Amino acid sequence: MPSSTSVPVELPKPPKLDLDKFVATALSATPAELHPFFESFGKLHTRKLWHQLTLKLYEFFDHPLSRPFRVNVFEQFVRDFESKLNQLKLVEMGTKVSKEIDNPQSQLLFLNSLLSRIDAETSQEAYVLLLANIAYAKLVYGDLEGTKTDMDTAWKTLDRLEGVDTAVNASYYKVAADYYKAKAEYAPYYKHSLLYLACVDVATDLTSEERLLRAHDLGISAFLGDTIYNFGELLMHPILDALDNTQYDWIKKLLFTFNEGNIGKFEALAPLFPQEPILEENYPFLRQKICLMALIESVFKRNANDRTMSFQTIAEETRLPVDEVEHLIMKALSLKLIRGSLDQVDQKARITWVQPRVLSRAQIGELTTRLGAWIDKLGSVEQRMAPHVSAAA
Repeated sequence: MPSSTSVPVELPKPPKLDLDKFVATALSATPAELHPFFESFGKLHTRKLWHQLTLKLYEFFDHPLSRPFRVNVFEQFVRDFESKLNQLKLVEMGTKVSKEIDNPQSQLLFLNSLLSRIDAETSQEAYVLLLANIAYAKLVYGDLEGTKTDMDTAWKTLDRLEGVDTAVNASYYKVAADYYKAKAEYAPYYKHSLLYLACVDVATDLTSEERLLRAHDLGISAFLGDTIYNFGELLMHPILDALDNTQYDWIKKLLFTFNEGNIGKFEALAPLFPQEPILEENYPFLRQKICLMALIESVFKRNANDRTMSFQTIAEETRLPVDEVEHLIMKALSLKLIRGSLDQVDQKARITWVQPRVLSRAQIGELTTRLGAWIDKLGSVEQRMAPHVSAAA
């Protein structure tokens, strides 16, 4: 098992670069399609055009035929002048190259060696990006403790930075999300996964398989997160389109069902839960959650001056026995989904506030109708007041 703590390790420095020998050896050992790259490397290095050389190296590392040669080019060539390069670009290249190293111990040794050559104070973004990638490598190899240690170290720097490159943010939020997935901590996974998606172009940066998996996992975490009662950000996100016309399209329907607090639709979809055993195992929790969402929806649909509800009414809205309503309301109050008070003697709940939420089209339609009624009411008041105003004038 690789070490759980990232300790910068300085590998022996390669022999001083003999540029002509390096280029000649590369030309004799690589496919003809790659030869223009090495010829350019020689010219740009000689002229000390580091920025242009960086761009050409990016092209090389992206070329499919370069895969068997990436590590050698980085170690024998790039290391000779790495201090002259943009450190963030250097780390991006280094992390890409490290993926060609199959042995976990060797890969982490390569990354930690690079970490030892990055100044954590003057190149903070590069430092965070590399540390996040080291954390991800440890996660893949099953070292959860080491992953968390490196995540925390990276966050201490990232949290105080401003105007951070999106690739840096994405690398941190990706490893954080996947760490919480491995730990089955649904609410933190949900939060960090959405933050990760905010840093990438879903259509181009993720494969169709990655989009489907991410949408599926976000849906499951939304259902099972014990503090997640507002699905609005997820419902508006294009990632959910990945579920359409797949074996998981019912998960998307279930998300909207929860958002609407529609117990009837919930019960209609419940027979599909065995397809996701973890949902079936947590059915009592999900049942309570849909009841809480139904309560929120019931309160939301009422006018502000009509939010004193009897336990009997709430029982009918949530399909619960009357003797379970008080517990449901107390749960909603403790979760800060609503504010108000209980009258246990008269068996009534007076709701003064309900958590803001993203509305579906149907909910927006209902709100429009209520707004129209309010405008009509305001107009009738104006008409009744007009004669009195005129007389006073």
